[in-house]
Amino acid sequence: MSAPPHHEHAGDPSTEPIAVYDRAGNPVGAAERATVYRDGLWHASAGVLLRSGDGERVYVHRRTDTKLVFAGMHDCLAGGVVAPGEAPRETALRELAEELGVTPDPAGLSPEPLAAISWDGEWDGRPMRCHLFAYELRYDGPVRHQPDEIAEGWWWTDAELRAHLADPDWPFVPDTRLLITGLLASTRSPEHGGT
Repeated sequence: MSAPPHHEHAGDPSTEPIAVYDRAGNPVGAAERATVYRDGLWHASAGVLLRSGDGERVYVHRRTDTKLVFAGMHDCLAGGVVAPGEAPRETALRELAEELGVTPDPAGLSPEPLAAISWDGEWDGRPMRCHLFAYELRYDGPVRHQPDEIAEGWWWTDAELRAHLADPDWPFVPDTRLLITGLLASTRSPEHGGT
């Protein structure tokens, strides 16, 4: 993805330049998204866990069937890949606005760092290597889906999400699954906080 004003759903997303990272999590260059995915290059993504103001529920969504990776799978982070020259927090804010129509309040409503992981896995028979940066935002306002990216969404308690994540066959984005399963297992009360 590239920085604004160019958005993921404009043009051919497979040709968009995205930041390439090394194994240690440092940006080292850029390549087209298709090349990064085809060759299993390390890259980064960032997203926001939208949590209700009282901390009792998280927003879960299903990705559209036309996404380049993890199509049709569920997720609880509104996010995307980091563009060249873009900080992960900038990516997270941009994606939150694009995917869910949520713009943090400049007067103080701002995502807080939640966790970061590195995922060295596989997708569609190819290696997929990604550094994931997650943030959390408490929010009770309206959610507006970007129809090219989000098929549907709903609010769930942590317990409801944990129950679904316990099923390894439930189609959930794998890097987010790795990150969120650990967070939900270690924090069972609304007053949780980052790890």
